[in-house]
Amino acid sequence: MKTLSGQLAQYAAYHRHPANIASHFIGIPMIVLAFSALLSRPGFEVAGVSLAPADLFAIGFSVFYLSLERVLGLLMTVLMGLSLWFGAWSAAQSTPVWLAIGLGGFVAGWIIQFIGHWFEGRKPAFVDDLIGLVVGPLFVVAEALFLLGLRSGLKAEVERLAGPVRTVGAAG
Repeated sequence: MKTLSGQLAQYAAYHRHPANIASHFIGIPMIVLAFSALLSRPGFEVAGVSLAPADLFAIGFSVFYLSLERVLGLLMTVLMGLSLWFGAWSAAQSTPVWLAIGLGGFVAGWIIQFIGHWFEGRKPAFVDDLIGLVVGPLFVVAEALFLLGLRSGLKAEVERLAGPVRTVGAAG
């Protein structure tokens, strides 16, 4: 299994244009929240515990993130928990509202993603490796930490492996 920096660098290689990275700050959270909303119905019970498909995905994603690194994995687990809360809230709304949130957010999020990749001039990472669908949210959180001046060692390693973020107006 790849390391945290290896996973982020592989994903980052498809995301070096600032407009593409910015689109991911909007599109990926929309997709994650919409996915959580859509998979929060139907619910089922296992050993007296109410679950939904969204819960199973969040657990799986969290285990993956925690296997890469404990601290960032814990942060991602908290964010997955917030996503589950939003999904449960959405699922409790009327069916038209739930579908508008889920389907509308999912479609809008992907449109934003594809606009970002138009700027990048490169296909999304998940086209070559489906793990990119799981690494995407982690990439957004890591990029946010980098922007805040945190995790400079991780940023340096990702940039060493994937290259630096392009400057605006750079060719290619």
